[in-house]
Amino acid sequence: MRVVVIGATGNVGTSLVEALAADPRVTSILGVARRRPGWTAGKTEWAQADVTTADLVPLLRGADVAVHLAWLFQPTHRPMVTWRNNVLGSARVFRAVADAGVPALVYASSVGAYSPGPKDRRVDEHWQTHGWPMAAYSREKAYVERLLDSFQVVNPDCRVVRLRPGFIFKRESATQQRRLFMGPLVPNRLVRPGLIPVVPDFPGLRFQVLHADDVREAYRLAITGDARGPFNLAADPVVGARELASLLGARIVRVPAAGVRAMLAAGWGLGLVPASPQLFDLARHIPIMDTGRARRELGWTPRHSSLEALEEFLRGLREGAGMDTPPLSPGTGGPMRIRELTTGVGHRP
Repeated sequence: MRVVVIGATGNVGTSLVEALAADPRVTSILGVARRRPGWTAGKTEWAQADVTTADLVPLLRGADVAVHLAWLFQPTHRPMVTWRNNVLGSARVFRAVADAGVPALVYASSVGAYSPGPKDRRVDEHWQTHGWPMAAYSREKAYVERLLDSFQVVNPDCRVVRLRPGFIFKRESATQQRRLFMGPLVPNRLVRPGLIPVVPDFPGLRFQVLHADDVREAYRLAITGDARGPFNLAADPVVGARELASLLGARIVRVPAAGVRAMLAAGWGLGLVPASPQLFDLARHIPIMDTGRARRELGWTPRHSSLEALEEFLRGLREGAGMDTPPLSPGTGGPMRIRELTTGVGHRP
């Protein structure tokens, strides 16, 4: 089996390439990325290509499965940049899959594609995927779901799988995720139990988390099996203020969501925080997912709890962990943070 992984150098991509390299059914892997990594894995060759401009058909010819992971979370201040990459780039990937005659497509959707839902019960894959339209990330994930609906109508012989995970963490992604969501002012060494005194608790603070190694296993099962359709992915327990406070050895303080949002909006507007206030709104409105279908039909069960995934992420954050790929590069500490500020937090990919 030959697998082409588009967006192979990020959090999920590096984990997936490692898993495919260890699977005897996979004979070759083509990792596609905008920038070539220093890191590699067995059975893997690399191609440098941008989904917005490159001719992807030659890269996909002869593939048994195409995996589409390429996605930009930033720049939140320039939504046309993310729209061009995430939506128009995905449309180009899907057309290339059809033109190259690839028999199977596995796409990285997200809990962010779902419409707002209840926090007191879990929703399955039939829940509407209209997103939270004020947040670019959610709007784009929802739009790509519609692109896939059209793709499936026109290409009924192509097996399509959509994986919709919660928030994904591993040690090596810590520095990247700090850059993407928290910004250069977060002091890595202080993110440890006992040094953060309080955790804010506000309405809607409940979300699902899982480890990148568990996500990669779901992708591997989707690639090598015959599953079709959407699958929710998450680990237990659902994370809220109580779970975060337990991890950090902190106490819970009830605060109004409007106050937290106002502080985030101020930091984002000043170019100090990369995560937009609309992402905060999205996090408060996403539903809690039921993962029963993935367990029944994929044969998938997460090996790590959500708290274990968070603990590993926090450890990686303290250690400045990363990998030798452009998205996951740990950078150079202080000079890198200064560069983040001077080049515009939330203004560049």
